[in-house]
Amino acid sequence: MATKEKTEAQYEKAVAEILDLFSKKAEDYGTAWRILRTSSVTDQIYIKARRIRAVQQAGENKVGEGLRPEFIGIANYSAMALVQITKGAVSSPDMEADEAIEIVRDQFSKAQKLMIKKNHDYREAWRSLRISSIADLILQKLLRIKQIEDGQKENLAPEEMHTLHLDMINCAIFALILIDEGRDEMK
Repeated sequence: MATKEKTEAQYEKAVAEILDLFSKKAEDYGTAWRILRTSSVTDQIYIKARRIRAVQQAGENKVGEGLRPEFIGIANYSAMALVQITKGAVSSPDMEADEAIEIVRDQFSKAQKLMIKKNHDYREAWRSLRISSIADLILQKLLRIKQIEDGQKENLAPEEMHTLHLDMINCAIFALILIDEGRDEMK
């Protein structure tokens, strides 16, 4: 299988796994996340990214949960952030699980379209990255988002917030693919 087709198949497999977890949680817990302000969602992503980096730097994992669930969480929270940016936070859940699943699925579709465009130009460069570098890239994007949300940096391009979240989805999925290929640095 050519690299482009392999990447797209691996990407779709990872998205299916991520959406499966999102769907299960939406069925179990509903859409309570709709009350979160975008800055709160950013903080949730930040917690997950910081844990990944802390575990990587310490070289040990005391919680016992691998890094894979954290990358899945980053992808799901980034998709939820895109929904919140578009629709805004609400005072009480305003959609059923099925609707939320479809809206989040649409965000993953947008992320995949962006990945395909960038992957064409970068020629699969992500495959040579270390998972720790991917975690650092996610943290870098989060710090930029936090600066914008906190008013420390002017957001010159309104689409920048969307692109940063789409990029974090793609980074998390790339990390999942590399872990599936045996590149987990924690082993």
